[in-house]
Amino acid sequence: MEFDIHKILKYMPHRYPFLLVDRILKLTDKEVVGLKNVTFNEAFFQGHFPDEPVMPGVLIVEAMAQTGGFLLLDRIEPEKRDKYLLYFAGIDKVRFRKVVIPGDSLIMTLKLVRFGGQIAKMTGIAEVDNTKVAEGEFLARLVQR
Repeated sequence: MEFDIHKILKYMPHRYPFLLVDRILKLTDKEVVGLKNVTFNEAFFQGHFPDEPVMPGVLIVEAMAQTGGFLLLDRIEPEKRDKYLLYFAGIDKVRFRKVVIPGDSLIMTLKLVRFGGQIAKMTGIAEVDNTKVAEGEFLARLVQR
């Protein structure tokens, strides 16, 4: 099942300039695959770096976390979804393997390891052209607004 940006906006509280997922390509009970089209028009490229634009690693991690958050928010009944937020609770074993530059399509795959009601653990991989660019483990806390 795919979700376009309009459906993503119904799930996620993030908005421009911080929504870093353009499309959900796949969603199951335990896995989500998201897409971020990286364009030269991203504001962060003005300073990172003007002559050699590179997507900041922290934003790759955030894009991965947002993709995983979509999976978790999908588990909440639609009429109650806006009553919850997800916060980072931890990031472990993050590694960056290759730079992400304008024109890249960042594909993020997050797999649910466990979800105990309030705390979720996921593993994630980000790829460009089937080459791993980042990976890590993510903890998220689901809280009521």
